[in-house]
Amino acid sequence: MSAGLDLPEAIMPCFSCGARQSDPIRGASPWKRGVRQETQVLICPDCQRAHDLDLDTCSTCGSVALICRLGEVECRSCGAVRPARAGGQAEIPCAPGLADEVEAALIRVLGRVH
Repeated sequence: MSAGLDLPEAIMPCFSCGARQSDPIRGASPWKRGVRQETQVLICPDCQRAHDLDLDTCSTCGSVALICRLGEVECRSCGAVRPARAGGQAEIPCAPGLADEVEAALIRVLGRVH
């Protein structure tokens, strides 16, 4: 694992198709963040081309450029901030084999823990 890798984001799949990020090339990641049903989600480059992603929108400007953190939803376009509604949970497809891959990676990095 590289230094500075944000682990929750690294293992979170695309909310739409379930694809997982691979090790990024240098520069900015082509993956985007969004908010769906009050939950922060990742959107892969292929799904970004779809126009029916059903992402939450800003009530002030209508933008889908939202981020959710610490119980707040912030619009990256206009700066509006509102409290996140409780109970929001987007259904994110489970990537098959992810748990096994994470376990194998942890064993490689940390060694087997008994």
